[in-house]
Amino acid sequence: MRSTAIVAALSLWVVNPLLVVAQDSPRERPAAPARPEVLVVGVYHMSNPSRDVFNMEADDVLAPRRQAEIAEVIAVLEKFHPTKIAVEARFSSDATSRRYGEYLAGNHELTRNETEQIGFRLAKKLGHETVHAVDVTGEFPFPRLVDYAKAHGRTEEFDALMDEVGARVRATNEHLASHTVLETLLFMNSDDSVAEDVGFYYRYAHFSEPWNWAGADLVADWFRRNMRIYANVVRLADSPDERVLVIFGAGHLGWLQHNFAGDPGIRLRKLAEFTN
Repeated sequence: MRSTAIVAALSLWVVNPLLVVAQDSPRERPAAPARPEVLVVGVYHMSNPSRDVFNMEADDVLAPRRQAEIAEVIAVLEKFHPTKIAVEARFSSDATSRRYGEYLAGNHELTRNETEQIGFRLAKKLGHETVHAVDVTGEFPFPRLVDYAKAHGRTEEFDALMDEVGARVRATNEHLASHTVLETLLFMNSDDSVAEDVGFYYRYAHFSEPWNWAGADLVADWFRRNMRIYANVVRLADSPDERVLVIFGAGHLGWLQHNFAGDPGIRLRKLAEFTN
């Protein structure tokens, strides 16, 4: 009986070989619908707001060498062909769009901020009428976390974690000192670096216990802020033809990438794709 069944099965395949092929043929599958694309680029803060806190030498983005390197970054980002540019500025304020308008009119000199050095310069080159502010303020209950560490005898452990923050900032600064801006951004946007950054935030959650989830609540509030930023960007990606470039501090990068990668209506892109 078993051999009869095998022969019958083989006969079916021999008589109808196209039946199997037709079921598996990719040509028979419906084409995937077009989706808007989002490229999130994590950057360091070019105005060096942390140089005094971490006792670092400032890197001057306005120096001729760095200005040439910024032009290189812009040439790479231009390959994405962004239709809109979203930046780390409060969406509830018109200050960014107003300054960009003044820049187009020749009445605003670019500051050291990456929003202007990359966002404004690229938007002007592409002929965009505006730059979109998408950031939101959010809770970041850090004092509560400090109090928890003190109350539970974990101040030394917490201080060691904070020392790692300074070490990471200094490491980025040292990398920048011997590399171009583009090379530094590629380093910061690499999958390994992004995973390490996100993992660092999760370590805050270890400073928690039932009914006093100090660290967990801080991480949750950080996630909430990035979800709101994501929602603001999604509103810009309102047609399949949109390609939205998002320029944000690298601390947001992994969280925003996670949000867009989980959205079936969005195609997430990464910086490294455009450097070849």
